[in-house]
Formats: sequence, structure tokens, C-alpha cells
Amino acid sequence: MEGFAEFLPVLMFASLAVLLFTGYPVAFVLGGIGLAFWLLAAALGLVNDKSFLLVVSRIYGGVVSNLTLVAIPMFIFMGTMMEKSGLARDLLHCLQVLTRRIPGGLALSVVTIGVIMAATTGIIGASVVMMTLLALPVMLERNYDVPLATGSIASSGTLGILIPPSIMLVVMGELLSVSIGTLFMAALVPGLLLSGLYFLYIFTVSLMQPKKAPAMHRDEAPVGAKALGVMIVSSFLPPVALILLVLGSIFAGFATPTEASGIGAAGAIVLALIKRSLSFFILRDVIERSALTGAMLFGIFVGATAFSYVFALLGGHDLIISVVKGVEAGPWGILILLMAVVFLLGFFFDWIEITLIVLPVFAPIVRLLDFGDHIPAPELLVPWFAILVAVNLQTSFLTPPFGFALFYMKGAAPAGVRIQQIYRGIIPFVLLQILGLGAVMIWPEIALWLPMQAGQ
Repeated sequence: MEGFAEFLPVLMFASLAVLLFTGYPVAFVLGGIGLAFWLLAAALGLVNDKSFLLVVSRIYGGVVSNLTLVAIPMFIFMGTMMEKSGLARDLLHCLQVLTRRIPGGLALSVVTIGVIMAATTGIIGASVVMMTLLALPVMLERNYDVPLATGSIASSGTLGILIPPSIMLVVMGELLSVSIGTLFMAALVPGLLLSGLYFLYIFTVSLMQPKKAPAMHRDEAPVGAKALGVMIVSSFLPPVALILLVLGSIFAGFATPTEASGIGAAGAIVLALIKRSLSFFILRDVIERSALTGAMLFGIFVGATAFSYVFALLGGHDLIISVVKGVEAGPWGILILLMAVVFLLGFFFDWIEITLIVLPVFAPIVRLLDFGDHIPAPELLVPWFAILVAVNLQTSFLTPPFGFALFYMKGAAPAGVRIQQIYRGIIPFVLLQILGLGAVMIWPEIALWLPMQAGQ
């Protein structure tokens, strides 16, 4: 019986991997597997027969009472309104005109907007869903390769967890007793590095395989500088001004992300009124779609909480972490193993639970590691490790079968987009993130240069 109990977490993960491909709603799959395996464990006497009731308190503490998540419905409303009113279509059309001579110009424009929106919201669910609503229909209409389109949106949307201001870095700073300002400075260049890798990949693929990213026809672009100027003023500047207003209100300290989401939602309505594309039927449709998408997302939160709790209750993360403690290797071997564990945990945990599980256990281990002159300032060893974990955790939103960003995108994508296409699309971007992680490991100055300059 004891051997079977140790096998339960593995069987639980395998069941999730299989059932996700059935097409059944993700929230029900997550919650159902969690409940089923808890019932099995309770029947075998492996857990307390009332322990599942603690899921309710975890859902309340992690989802219901989390005021930051209030921003998600508002940002969804903002993105849906910009889509339904035609603002997003006009913006992307203008960007495609401006980048029409660059291979993959529309995809590059989408990544640019995704990076801006990621830094604006800092909430992966809101960023990915909003970018899916804004950009994916336009890219599909342009006959873009579906995996390339979905991968571009998902990867750029997840940068919000790394690029400051990042909620994850705030949590890490508190757990590690490290200056949050130091972590913000250390994360900026790695975040820009990853976005640069995305740009390079999209440009290369579009250059070598033009059919995956069709260029705009010449007759679709406005003729003359005056027509181009009118298009920029009417289509480009208003939505960009709204995005900068939301972003600026956060950076300037005038508003929290939750308050800024309200600014974005109200601003989208104002722009739709100015464009004269707002009607009662559009407003009703936007409200209905926002409510349904928001319900889908929070359903995933609830199901994921139940799954993660039962997985931890059955000793899943203890099994993984025990492997680290049993390995005898040098500092680099241990560091690589720690990164591998974080990457593996990202398949079925969100960043909050990974940081709460991993950092308190791994931080004392890292403080004992000696990397010699590889770290230019010994006092920055822990911040460097924190940024490595942060870059690594970005992959947790993209790695199938349990990447949250993939579920968010599937819930907001047009009906014809299959989850298998989304999975194929993110594979190159996950590899790029691993490449960026390796670069920060090999050249720690990528993360530590700004903190060192600030300390001088």
C-alpha cells in the first residue's frame, strides 16, 4: 500500500495529461481529477476523510479574496470592447502597414503590443486573453500559420510575470528578504532579452517560410503621406494612448493594476464612442462575452487549486524535492538540477505555489553554493538565483499539458483553433526561454549589471 501511495502523484499527473486531450472543459478536468484522487486516497485511508474541505479555504484565500484578480474581468472587458468596436483591428492594420516591408510584420507588431500589455497588467490571464481577443482573429484572417500566431501571443503575454512591475518579483523579494527594487532592476534586461529572442525567431521564420506569415498586399496600404498620416492619427494613436495611460498610471504610482484596469475599460468605451462604433447590441455582446470568459478563467482557478492541493496532499512535490536532496554534485550540477525541478514543477503548478514551495527550500541550498568569480558581487548571488527562477517560471505558463496561458488562450480563441495547434505553437518559444535562461546562467551580468550600477 505504501508503494502504491507514492505512485499516486505520478498517476494523477498522467491522468491529467490524458484527459486534457478529450476536449472536456479544463476547469472540470482539473477539479474532477483532484476530487477523484482524493476520494481514492481517502478510501485507502491515506488521507483524512475531511481534508478535502480545506480546498474551500484555499480557493477563498487564493482566488475569492485576491483583490488583484479583480483586474482580470476589467482587462477582459477592455480587450473585448477594443475588438468588437474595431479599434483593435484598426490598430493592427496600421501596424501591419507600418511594418509591411518587414517579414512577419504583423506578428512582430503583436509581440510589441503583447510586451506593452504584459508590462501594463502584470497578470498573465488578463494579458493572454486580451491579446487573444485583440490579435488572433486578425492574424487568422490574414492566413497566418495558427501555431505561429498562437505562440507569438502566448509567449509575449507571459512576459508580464517577469518584466517589472511584476507581482511575482514582489512575492520573491518578500520570501528571500531581498530588495524588490533590486529584483526589478535585475529582471528588466532578461525580460527584454526574451522579447528580443521572440522577435528574432519570428523574423527568421517569416523570412524563410513566407507562407506562415503572409505579407500585406500593396493595394491594401494607403497611398500617399497624407493618407498614411490620417490612418496613424485615427487608428494608431488613440489605442496606444489608452495603453500608455493604463501603463503610465501604474508606473507613476497613481493607480494599482486593479484600478488601472478600470481606467482601461472606461477608456475603451470612450474610444468606441468617439469612433461611433458603440451601440446597445455591441455593449451587450461585450458584457456577455466578458462575463463568460471571466467565468471560464475563474473556473480554471478553482479547478487548478483543487488539483494542486490534492497533488501536494499526496506528496507530489515532496517526491520531486527529495530527489534534489539526494544528489551529490558540484555547485553547477546542483543549480542545473534545481532549475530542472522548477521547470518540472511548472508542468502542473502555477508560479504562486512553486515560489512558496521552492524558494524556502532551495534558498538555503543556494546560499551554500560557491561559484567563485562567476558572480561579480557575492551579495547578489540570491538575486541572481531569484531571476533564474523567475525566467524559468515563465515557461510554467506555456509548458503543456498544464500551461495556464494555453488554457486562457483556448478559452478566448475562435472555435476553429485546436488545443493541439496551441501546443505546437509554444514549443519554439519555450526553447527560446530555456536559451534565455541558459544565457543568464552563463553570463550573470545580464541580470546583475543594473543592480551593480545602482549600488556604485
